[in-house]
Amino acid sequence: MVPGFRKRLHAGETLLGTMLTLPSASVAEILADAGFDWLFVDCEHGAMDAAAVQQIVQAVGDRCACIVRIPILNEGDIKRMLDVGAQGIIVPAVNTPEAAADTVRFSRYAPEGERGAGIGRAQRYGKAFAEYTASANEEVVVIVQAEHRKAVDNIDAITAVPGIDCILLGPYDLSASFGLMGQIDDPQVLEAIDRVIANCQQKSLPVGYFGVTSEVVLEHARKGCTLLIAGVDVTFLSAGATRMRGRMLPTEQE
Repeated sequence: MVPGFRKRLHAGETLLGTMLTLPSASVAEILADAGFDWLFVDCEHGAMDAAAVQQIVQAVGDRCACIVRIPILNEGDIKRMLDVGAQGIIVPAVNTPEAAADTVRFSRYAPEGERGAGIGRAQRYGKAFAEYTASANEEVVVIVQAEHRKAVDNIDAITAVPGIDCILLGPYDLSASFGLMGQIDDPQVLEAIDRVIANCQQKSLPVGYFGVTSEVVLEHARKGCTLLIAGVDVTFLSAGATRMRGRMLPTEQE
C-alpha cells in the first residue's frame, strides 16, 4: 500500500486517477509511471480475478495506490482483494445505509469491523502480520458508489455511516436509473449529483467523480470533487491506435 493515501484523501487533497480494466501488470505499470496518484482497478466490468489484481499491485508497488472495485457487495471479495494488497475497496451500487455499513464491517478489522484475519501478500505472507493488522484500519480506503437514484434518496443516511471514506459518483449508471442512459448532463442527473456533493460537503466527507474525459471530471472538481478518475485504459489504447492509423494514411496529394 501507499502510506498516507487515506490521510491525503481526508485532508481534501485532489487525487488524480484513471481506470484499469485490462488484467495486465504492464498496463498498470505504464499508468503508474504516467504520474497518477491512484488506479481504479475495475473487477466489476474488467476481466480480473484476485490473482490478476495481486500481479497488478506487485507491479505498481508503492508508486501508485491501487483501489479495487469489486463486482457486488460481497464479504469474500473484499477480504481477497485486501489480502492481496489493495489500498482499498470500491463497492458499486450502494443504495442503502445498511449496505454501506456492511461494506465498512467487511473492510475493517475489529473493533471497527469484522474483517477476517488471513495470511496473504498484504501481510507479507505472515512475516508482517502484526504490523499490517495494526495499521490496516488507518490505511485501507473504503469507498461506496452512489450511482442510482435510490442512493441519492438515501444519501444523508449513507454518509452518516461511520467508516466510509468517500462517496464515488457513478454518473452513467445514475443517469440510467432515471431512464436517461448516458445523458449525464440532463438536469435531473445534475441535480442528483449536486445533492450528493452538497451532502458530502456538509459532513466533510470526500466525494469522487468518474468521467471519460478530463473536461467533464474537472467540471465536477470545481464543484468540490477531489477523488478524480478520468479515462479508461482501453479507450487510451483505442484512441491512440486510431489516431496513429489516421496519421499513416496517405494524403490524396501523395
